[in-house]
Amino acid sequence: MKNQDKQDGIYDEEMSVTLELDDGTSVTCAVITILTVEKQDYIVLLPLDENGENQDGEVWIYRYFEDENDENAEPVLECIENDAEFEKAAEAYDEYLDAAEFDEIVSDSDLETDIDRMMDELGI
Repeated sequence: MKNQDKQDGIYDEEMSVTLELDDGTSVTCAVITILTVEKQDYIVLLPLDENGENQDGEVWIYRYFEDENDENAEPVLECIENDAEFEKAAEAYDEYLDAAEFDEIVSDSDLETDIDRMMDELGI
Protein backbone atom coordinates (compact mmCIF):
# COMPACT_ATOMS: atom_id res chain seq x y z
CA MET A 1 0.00 0.00 0.00
CA LYS A 2 1.36 3.38 -0.93
CA ASN A 3 0.61 6.64 0.81
CA GLN A 4 1.43 9.78 -1.13
CA ASP A 5 1.20 13.36 0.05
CA LYS A 6 1.62 16.07 -2.56
CA GLN A 7 3.40 19.19 -1.31
CA ASP A 8 4.45 21.94 -3.74
CA GLY A 9 4.22 19.53 -6.67
CA ILE A 10 6.54 17.00 -5.00
CA TYR A 11 5.33 13.60 -3.87
CA ASP A 12 6.48 12.41 -0.45
CA GLU A 13 6.05 8.67 -0.75
CA GLU A 14 5.95 6.29 2.19
CA MET A 15 5.47 2.60 1.63
CA SER A 16 3.58 0.52 4.13
CA VAL A 17 1.84 -2.85 4.24
CA THR A 18 -0.72 -4.32 6.57
CA LEU A 19 -0.09 -7.92 7.58
CA GLU A 20 -2.64 -10.26 9.06
CA LEU A 21 -0.95 -12.43 11.68
CA ASP A 22 -1.76 -16.05 12.52
CA ASP A 23 -3.83 -14.95 15.54
CA GLY A 24 -6.06 -12.78 13.32
CA THR A 25 -4.65 -9.41 14.37
CA SER A 26 -3.44 -6.89 11.79
CA VAL A 27 -0.16 -5.02 11.99
CA THR A 28 0.81 -2.08 9.81
CA CYS A 29 4.49 -2.09 8.86
CA ALA A 30 6.70 0.48 7.19
CA VAL A 31 8.69 -0.94 4.28
CA ILE A 32 12.36 -0.36 5.01
CA THR A 33 13.83 -1.94 1.88
CA ILE A 34 13.73 -4.86 -0.51
CA LEU A 35 17.01 -6.75 -0.79
CA THR A 36 18.18 -9.41 -3.22
CA VAL A 37 20.35 -12.23 -1.91
CA GLU A 38 21.35 -15.09 -4.22
CA LYS A 39 18.56 -14.26 -6.70
CA GLN A 40 15.89 -14.24 -3.95
CA ASP A 41 14.16 -11.01 -2.90
CA TYR A 42 13.54 -10.21 0.77
CA ILE A 43 11.47 -7.42 2.25
CA VAL A 44 12.41 -5.73 5.52
CA LEU A 45 9.44 -4.40 7.50
CA LEU A 46 9.27 -2.21 10.58
CA PRO A 47 6.12 -3.07 12.59
CA LEU A 48 4.31 0.03 13.82
CA ASP A 49 2.06 0.48 16.84
CA GLU A 50 -1.35 2.18 16.74
CA ASN A 51 0.45 5.58 16.84
CA GLY A 52 2.55 4.74 13.78
CA GLU A 53 5.72 4.31 15.85
CA ASN A 54 8.18 1.54 16.64
CA GLN A 55 9.82 1.73 20.05
CA ASP A 56 12.18 -1.25 19.95
CA GLY A 57 13.62 -1.07 16.42
CA GLU A 58 12.80 -4.73 15.72
CA VAL A 59 12.32 -5.51 12.04
CA TRP A 60 10.69 -8.44 10.30
CA ILE A 61 12.26 -10.05 7.23
CA TYR A 62 10.23 -12.09 4.74
CA ARG A 63 10.79 -13.67 1.34
CA TYR A 64 9.27 -11.35 -1.25
CA PHE A 65 7.75 -12.31 -4.61
CA GLU A 66 6.18 -10.20 -7.35
CA ASP A 67 4.21 -11.59 -10.28
CA GLU A 68 6.31 -10.56 -13.29
CA ASN A 69 3.36 -11.27 -15.61
CA ASP A 70 0.86 -9.06 -13.75
CA GLU A 71 2.08 -5.66 -12.52
CA ASN A 72 -1.24 -5.13 -10.69
CA ALA A 73 -0.96 -8.33 -8.63
CA GLU A 74 -0.28 -7.99 -4.92
CA PRO A 75 3.23 -9.08 -3.86
CA VAL A 76 3.47 -12.30 -1.86
CA LEU A 77 5.38 -12.56 1.43
CA GLU A 78 6.60 -15.86 2.88
CA CYS A 79 8.11 -16.65 6.26
CA ILE A 80 11.74 -17.77 6.21
CA GLU A 81 11.88 -21.16 7.93
CA ASN A 82 15.55 -21.98 7.25
CA ASP A 83 18.00 -20.47 9.78
CA ALA A 84 20.87 -20.28 7.27
CA GLU A 85 18.67 -18.46 4.75
CA PHE A 86 17.45 -16.06 7.42
CA GLU A 87 21.06 -15.34 8.47
CA LYS A 88 21.96 -14.46 4.87
CA ALA A 89 19.01 -12.08 4.59
CA ALA A 90 19.77 -10.52 8.00
CA GLU A 91 23.42 -10.08 7.01
CA ALA A 92 22.36 -8.32 3.79
CA TYR A 93 20.15 -6.01 5.87
CA ASP A 94 23.10 -5.21 8.18
CA GLU A 95 25.18 -4.33 5.10
CA TYR A 96 22.31 -2.12 3.87
CA LEU A 97 22.30 -0.30 7.23
CA ASP A 98 26.08 0.12 7.15
CA ALA A 99 25.89 1.58 3.62
CA ALA A 100 23.06 3.94 4.64
CA GLU A 101 25.05 5.11 7.66
CA PHE A 102 28.15 5.64 5.49
CA ASP A 103 26.10 7.64 2.97
CA GLU A 104 24.78 9.81 5.79
CA ILE A 105 28.28 10.45 7.11
CA VAL A 106 29.58 11.29 3.63
CA SER A 107 26.62 13.58 2.95
CA ASP A 108 27.11 15.39 6.26
CA SER A 109 30.84 15.88 5.68
CA ASP A 110 30.24 17.06 2.10
CA LEU A 111 27.74 19.60 3.39
CA GLU A 112 30.22 20.87 5.98
CA THR A 113 32.93 21.15 3.31
CA ASP A 114 30.56 23.08 1.02
CA ILE A 115 29.59 25.46 3.84
CA ASP A 116 33.25 26.05 4.77
CA ARG A 117 34.13 26.73 1.13
CA MET A 118 31.25 29.18 0.69
CA MET A 119 32.17 30.99 3.92
CA ASP A 120 35.78 31.30 2.73
CA GLU A 121 34.61 32.69 -0.62
CA LEU A 122 32.44 35.23 1.19
CA GLY A 123 35.27 36.14 3.58
CA ILE A 124 33.33 35.05 6.65
